[in-house]
Amino acid sequence: MITWLSPDDPPERFPPHEAALRDPPGLLAAGGDLKYERLLAAYERGIFPWYSPGQPVLWWSPDPREVLLPQEFHRSRRFSRSLRTRGFEWLADRDFAAVVSACAAPRSRSPGTWITPEMSAAYCGLHQRGLAHSYEIWHADRLVGGVYGVHLGRVFFGESMFSRERDASKAALAGLVQRCTALGIELIDCQLPSAHLRSLGSRAMPRRQFLRFLQPA
Repeated sequence: MITWLSPDDPPERFPPHEAALRDPPGLLAAGGDLKYERLLAAYERGIFPWYSPGQPVLWWSPDPREVLLPQEFHRSRRFSRSLRTRGFEWLADRDFAAVVSACAAPRSRSPGTWITPEMSAAYCGLHQRGLAHSYEIWHADRLVGGVYGVHLGRVFFGESMFSRERDASKAALAGLVQRCTALGIELIDCQLPSAHLRSLGSRAMPRRQFLRFLQPA
């Protein structure tokens, strides 16, 4: 049985990770809200929200967890050449709201979006509190790629990325990896696997190991 949360529940009230469903895999709880206190409590526990318009807030803790260790980021020769020749400019937090909006825009392979207006507002609120950040690629003074997520301690919880030019999202992730190395961030949470992320070096980590890493991090 799934646990239902009320907006009146304490922010930290989440069921144990072992209670997550197998179908759909990783679904842990539903309901509650996207207030700052609940989001912070969720991320501190390795839980993230992900739901579609018309659904209640759904909270997830998949097993395994897709992660990217900065030292394992894969930069192919072709991609390295592209970075040198494309004229990209990498910036952090120049326009966080624009990155979230671009990530929420319909795409040819996925016309819908899980980044609802409520989700956008919630993460912009986290950004204003200094917890959410965007890593952006600009070209000719135009935002062409980016990634955003939540930074807590030695972990960056990636939420979404977008690209309007070839290799722009990869370039944004490369910039994030460089920033993580400089700041001592040891793990980038990718949440769920994809062929694109795997090509860049992400891998599956058992949930138990992921949660053990979170405790001191």
